[in-house]
Amino acid sequence: MIWRRSKGGSGKEAPGSKHILEITNVDFAMRQFLHPLMQALREAGHHVEGGCAEGPHLAVLREDGFVVHALPMARSFSPIAQIRAFRALVRLIRQTRPDLVHGHMPISGFLARVAGWWCGVPCIAYTCHGFLFNQPGSLKRRVLSFLLEWGAGQITNRYMTVSRAEAQDARRLHIHHAARGIGNGRDPDQYKPAPALRSFVRKELGLTDDQVVIIAVSRIVRHKGYPELLRAMENVPEAILLIVGDRLPSDHGDVMAQEFARATEILGPRLLLLGYREDTPRLLAAADIFTLPSHFEGLPMSVIEAMLTGLPVVATNIRGPAEQVVPGETGLLVPPGLAVPLAGALTELVRNPGMRQAMGVAARERALALYDQKDVLKRVVEILG
Repeated sequence: MIWRRSKGGSGKEAPGSKHILEITNVDFAMRQFLHPLMQALREAGHHVEGGCAEGPHLAVLREDGFVVHALPMARSFSPIAQIRAFRALVRLIRQTRPDLVHGHMPISGFLARVAGWWCGVPCIAYTCHGFLFNQPGSLKRRVLSFLLEWGAGQITNRYMTVSRAEAQDARRLHIHHAARGIGNGRDPDQYKPAPALRSFVRKELGLTDDQVVIIAVSRIVRHKGYPELLRAMENVPEAILLIVGDRLPSDHGDVMAQEFARATEILGPRLLLLGYREDTPRLLAAADIFTLPSHFEGLPMSVIEAMLTGLPVVATNIRGPAEQVVPGETGLLVPPGLAVPLAGALTELVRNPGMRQAMGVAARERALALYDQKDVLKRVVEILG
């Protein structure tokens, strides 16, 4: 088969440029995680297109000049749904004839790699944002996840993980002998301390300058640790909790209605549910402490955003946050799934403004050294290029 680049483009093309197809599961992931990478690849002279489930977040990418193909991706193990998605991927690859297919997320990444291999794509790449077999779940599900990941690893040319720990897992478990931990990154000019905004944003939210504000930014799903956080806040004196985020249509599990109803009754005005917001940098700049008590993560962007903003981080001692947070220096780590130690860590920071200040300064310095978006994207562009 002669593999030819499709006509058209999303930017300038240079000698040696590639036609790259970026594949993920949902529109939220495409916008939040892949859009900056697609911009960097385009700037490097490559033709870049995307593919994921249709959704409102894709408007930003399309306005930016990218072609994003709608695919029937499903975040489930349903064989029927995954066969449908696989067939759509094969059709897309045969239509666009990319030089490189780059998959993301466990299920969509698996399908993208297999479809690319099936169609004879010259180069297949994958970025792991967290292994399913490292997440809580039944033994059957974890074994199946490992087998699928191992199999797909054998046909992957360029294998990346966002965390160093899972790159080590990939090499140790013979998923891929050359797996590289590339990190995650955010723009330090967008996420930064902004003292001038603090009072303004707090006034918008009905808060005063002297109140201690704890902020959590994530999807509203159980594995982000919201039941523990809500219970913990009952024992964190006088602090305000801002929760920024919403559920995706594809998120599984209950909506934690009982937990939030109880918290609303007990915490009253100390709990503010802001939903999905486009102004996360402003909200972070108005806070004093960031928390993410997740049960599992890859390398969470929200922690990087908080660190760049100069906030101390209280997170769980799991893969991802354990790489990001230096206990006692940039924040505090607690066991996952437990409200009492989480309450203790938050209370310690609430009562100690000097500790918050020192940890926030150290957090930004660490984030600038390790998680500057331009440095991370440069590494990935070099790997893919």
